[in-house]
Amino acid sequence: MLEKRYDPKKVEKDKYLTWKEKGYFLAGDIRKKPFSIVIPPPNVTGKLHLGHAWDTTIQDIIVRYKKAKGFDVLWLPGMDHAGIATQAKVMERLRNSGVDVTKISREDFLNAAWSWKNEYADSIHDQWAKLGLSLDYSRERFTLDEGLSKAVASSDCIYYCVGTPYGQDGQADLTFLLKAVDQTLEAMSGDTSFKVLVVKSTIPPSTTSRKLIPYLEKKGIRVGQDVGVANNPEFLREGHCWDDFIHADRIVLGVSDEHSAELLRNIYAGCQCPVFCVSLNTGEFIKYLSNTLLATLISYSNEMSQVADTIGGIDVAEAFRILHMDKRWGGATMASYVYPGCGYGGYCLPKDTNALYAVSKTAGFDAQILRNVILTNDNMPQAIASKVAKAIGDDKKQKIGILGLSFKPGSDDVRDTPSAKIIRALLSLGYTRIYGYDPVANAEFRRYYSDLEISYVDSYDVLLEVSDVLVIATAWPEFKDVRMRTDKTVIDCRYML
Repeated sequence: MLEKRYDPKKVEKDKYLTWKEKGYFLAGDIRKKPFSIVIPPPNVTGKLHLGHAWDTTIQDIIVRYKKAKGFDVLWLPGMDHAGIATQAKVMERLRNSGVDVTKISREDFLNAAWSWKNEYADSIHDQWAKLGLSLDYSRERFTLDEGLSKAVASSDCIYYCVGTPYGQDGQADLTFLLKAVDQTLEAMSGDTSFKVLVVKSTIPPSTTSRKLIPYLEKKGIRVGQDVGVANNPEFLREGHCWDDFIHADRIVLGVSDEHSAELLRNIYAGCQCPVFCVSLNTGEFIKYLSNTLLATLISYSNEMSQVADTIGGIDVAEAFRILHMDKRWGGATMASYVYPGCGYGGYCLPKDTNALYAVSKTAGFDAQILRNVILTNDNMPQAIASKVAKAIGDDKKQKIGILGLSFKPGSDDVRDTPSAKIIRALLSLGYTRIYGYDPVANAEFRRYYSDLEISYVDSYDVLLEVSDVLVIATAWPEFKDVRMRTDKTVIDCRYML
């Protein structure tokens, strides 16, 4: 029998606890395509304000929509990068209680941090529950959580999947990798079982042997006895990472000893693809061999398009499409890299090509092909800006619409995107009335390139309306009909029309 009055506090709390206990919020169905959202760090007072409520409500709508569409949705709660603010609060509490923070022991500080976490972070959980958020609490981790020690203790292989961005002279920056290794060693304190430290991150050839192993040995770790080291590069296309990981075409294991090789072979025993155990340097080199080949094909194609433009009377797009009919390609999808455009961008190809060139030059060999691949790519934005300027003429008041801001269609990744370099080159030439539009990357581009003084529009139609000249910088399929929708000048930098 229904109650006469609805008591939301009781009913909603009971329903929420029932859903949580039955595992309705848990992710992990590998049969479905994954989708994840991570809740940004709340403030360190433990009290959520109206802004947090709005933000999580928007996320809740997205989560429900994706679940209804059949995705395996992970909504992950976490403090994220609130560590500095958290430390400040813990230190403040200690000072207020009369503790000299310069003399406190590590254990006492950890106890104080746990006390803060239990008091404030748990209250955040209660507030999230009142909002009805379907969070997967089973995956939440606190930085000081003993779960790290437990995970390390129960593992034979520890994988490192951290960023290795540009460092000095194009070399890979290993700061994040070495910090993660330090955390592992701390968690292994007192554990004498053999473990393999596996670098999944992309690192230049010789990094494991010349940098990681000496780093471990300086800390008294006997490589080959206390731990093994290995690298296990990934070969993933952006926008297809899940499929490429689940349906890999080959597994490469750079290993330092046979025991490590055996443990890693066991992990991949069920894979339906070839597994190769090679030397440490070979494992690292194969990843760079792959990425620099793709970069070379792109730069070669762009240079050939400039040759064609210089000669004149050549239909560049048609010429390349006919090239791809050569039976020696064997229907390979790599033909998409042998096609002119704005240059390669994103995270991997620029970083890895520069890193391999830098490592080779440091070792004593100046790889001229790689050098010129990089040089050609670096020169492409200016070449395209010059093409745009030639089409526009001297009228600097012309409004230029940039179609596409991400480095490739199907992604919102704007790191090292050619669009930013083209815009920067146009601005340097005096064209200041620039409008940008991308189906998914507007907000990310604006955030990443906040120094670029351009305007943004929220739709394809608006860009067509406000622009005098249109520049296709990213080959989004929806731009294929641009010449049917407007008679304005269109500069097709992707040769897609």
